[in-house]
Amino acid sequence: MLSEKMRAFLEEPRFAVLATHMPDGRIQQTVMWYELRGDQIMMNTTRGRVKARNLRHDPRVSICVEDGYNYVTIEGRVADVIDDPEIAVSDIYALARRYHGDSGDIKERYPDFQNQPRQTWLIEIERAHDH
Repeated sequence: MLSEKMRAFLEEPRFAVLATHMPDGRIQQTVMWYELRGDQIMMNTTRGRVKARNLRHDPRVSICVEDGYNYVTIEGRVADVIDDPEIAVSDIYALARRYHGDSGDIKERYPDFQNQPRQTWLIEIERAHDH
């Protein structure tokens, strides 16, 4: 599904814009951290957010990762939601290290993550395009 060029682009720590469907059909967008894991995109959020509620009623998503005029767009669906606190908190700290490096103790930088009701989403990539 993903070309080597797309994979290389997505491996860089860029921000993703996640689009989900509201129950009334409107689109909701959120800027998020992400990680490419094999053929899936991993994202993590706090349970109860609008995007999390949207995904409960419609798992389809669209993602755009851009760097100026270069971008990759992804269409897919949430294939798995991981509510296990140990895994979800570990995943958000992995994302924090991806975006901020290993400089210093990342848990000291983001102490609230440990106490938040986090969840991890694994998104199956159904289509991808780049420019």
